[in-house]
Amino acid sequence: MRKRALGVAALTSLALAATACGGSQPGTPSAAPSGSATSASAPAAKGGGKLVIWADPNRVKALKPFADQFGTENGVTVEVKEISKDNQQVFLNASQQGSGPDVMVGAHDWIGNLVQNGAIDPVNLTDAQKAAFPEIAIKAVTFDGQTMAAPYAVENIALIRNTKLAPEAPATLEDLVKQGKALKAAGKVKEVLCLPVAQKGDAFHVYPLFAAGGGSLFGTTASGDPDPKKVLLGSADSVKAFGKLKELGEKGDGALKTSITNENYVASFAGGKCAFLISGPWAMAEVKKGGVSYDITPVPSFKDGKPATPFVGVQSFFVASKGKNKTLAQEFVANYVTNKDVAKALYAADPRPPALTEALQEVGATDPDAGKFMDAGKNGLPMPAIPEMQAVWEPFGIAEAAVVKGGDPAKAAAAAQKAIDTSLKN
Repeated sequence: MRKRALGVAALTSLALAATACGGSQPGTPSAAPSGSATSASAPAAKGGGKLVIWADPNRVKALKPFADQFGTENGVTVEVKEISKDNQQVFLNASQQGSGPDVMVGAHDWIGNLVQNGAIDPVNLTDAQKAAFPEIAIKAVTFDGQTMAAPYAVENIALIRNTKLAPEAPATLEDLVKQGKALKAAGKVKEVLCLPVAQKGDAFHVYPLFAAGGGSLFGTTASGDPDPKKVLLGSADSVKAFGKLKELGEKGDGALKTSITNENYVASFAGGKCAFLISGPWAMAEVKKGGVSYDITPVPSFKDGKPATPFVGVQSFFVASKGKNKTLAQEFVANYVTNKDVAKALYAADPRPPALTEALQEVGATDPDAGKFMDAGKNGLPMPAIPEMQAVWEPFGIAEAAVVKGGDPAKAAAAAQKAIDTSLKN
């Protein structure tokens, strides 16, 4: 079977609003998915069979047109089922019970956990297919030397700037804070910076600043992968990075505040209450609705600091190891969703920069935001896909919130290190 282009009618039928950042975290176990399902039946002239795809609500709607076409072209029935909560855990539970799908859509940082539980197979991408994606996308879906998913969208945070309030992009974080404080003093904004911290911290959004201050999560293995036996949150360099966050915090410059949360940070920027927002593509619908004149640039570093590398997430298609039609699943994942027109259709439904370079170039011709976000993340850090990363989020966030409130960086870092090492039994 060969890959085929998606019909024009299917492409033009897609128009949905952007949604929040994908990649559900494990939650309460569930034996089977709940939600709606859509099916496309086709003649069995080419051999018949059924392909079952699970995805979150937004992607179900995006997938439906070309799932229908794939079914028609290959003489099979395609069912696209909506999983609306705890997607990774629901998939794992169903896989273990033999009631899962053939194809799962999710975030690349699920890979370590899915591999550890025997839930997915490698995806058979050729070298030419891999070369059609940016290096960071393929790196993200590679685990223990094998390609474990087909990437379709890349997402990372960047600096989104109100160009009426701040015409020029700040060269450094110090410059950003200086401009933000001046605007606040002049009564033009309410906040220096809109970056969510909340009471428990937000490791994802603050990571570029932490990295810019010299902080690290893990050491590396001989192959360059994150090494969970070498947690570095308590290292001297990470303590200094937490010190930088303290300087930006509530008893310092006031750029980082626990009162700024995921519920209000984008709305504050869209409402003109701050000139600088650190967020991702999922924020743009609200920003545009607010009528803000904006630009998107990489998050700047501290003067003489390390690069402000954001986490990079790659939305991906997985082939379920216990699916009932793995050959058809490989065809769909390796050859169909890696098609340029499919990538563009998914972007039309949920505007995250396409991972496929050719699709990104075409999308960028009419939507420069996609290319700007991709540029901001080109030197980013793929979200560690090792299962042990789950032990990092909460302690890191607690340490961040503590120093933002004015706590001691060394104590906060040591507590985070201890909590993670205890959880991982290091």
